[in-house]
Amino acid sequence: MTGSTADILLSSWQASGGERFSLDYRQFERWMLEVAASSHWGLAPDAAVSIRAQLEFLASIRARDLALARACAMGNEQAWEVFLTEYRETLYSAAYAITGNNATGRELADSLYAELFGMATRDGRRRSKLDYYTGRGSLAGWLRSVLARRYIDDYRKAKRLVSLDEQIERGEAEVAAQTAIFPPAPADEAHRLMLGACVGHVLGEMESQDRFLLRTYYLDGRSLAEIAKLLGVHESTISRRVKRLGEKLRQRLLKNLQASGLSRRASEEALSCDVRDLDVNVRELLQVAEEKAFQSRGVSGLKVATGEES
Repeated sequence: MTGSTADILLSSWQASGGERFSLDYRQFERWMLEVAASSHWGLAPDAAVSIRAQLEFLASIRARDLALARACAMGNEQAWEVFLTEYRETLYSAAYAITGNNATGRELADSLYAELFGMATRDGRRRSKLDYYTGRGSLAGWLRSVLARRYIDDYRKAKRLVSLDEQIERGEAEVAAQTAIFPPAPADEAHRLMLGACVGHVLGEMESQDRFLLRTYYLDGRSLAEIAKLLGVHESTISRRVKRLGEKLRQRLLKNLQASGLSRRASEEALSCDVRDLDVNVRELLQVAEEKAFQSRGVSGLKVATGEES
């Protein structure tokens, strides 16, 4: 990569559209460098930072998304108009996907707006959750992960009030599953590319029964009860199976990332990427050949795999 740090910063500023929100270049430059410093330029804490690494890191930051998020956090009205136009439906759609219920999903999305807008104050300054967005991945992906964490937190509070059996019947694995679909924070571009390749490799090696469960649950949006009925087993069997699949998938991805040359820390960071930001056709990879034939054989196969009876 050619050019200098100043060139990349100026180019990012021009691409950010920050002037329409009354931001200035120095302000934007400070945000970019703060992100770089807090992330150690995307490298391990003890790694030497070359000029090339600095240029690649700065170029990977989504400047337009960063400027919009920070302008919203500052309370800029024009920025909020843009945000609501571009991301309102994204938030509602993600909330519906997480909760599986339109009314609950809308309530979840609406509850997040106060935190994004920054109603709370600290030391006389408004505090918005958007201050924590760093541009290291799409703003849409970051919003989905924030929603998922909010849902998980609410779920954990609620589950203290119900019995263990009720937790299983309600599908506790559904909450763990959301962390696979909506991970906590985005990774840099190089890690996303490597993760995309590893996802393709790992999903391609999975057994057809596992791919069927992942596709039906995550992509087709079927509930645990629907899948259980389809396969003729108990809902709790599917719940536990989906949870184990998520854990196994994560371990296999970590192993593949480390085998590709990343450290354990870098591999964990790469796994924080939202699957929607990957250049990989997950639906195609999870497609099961001869699905009807699989469904007729799937019940006994699932029992063998889980060691459970319906």
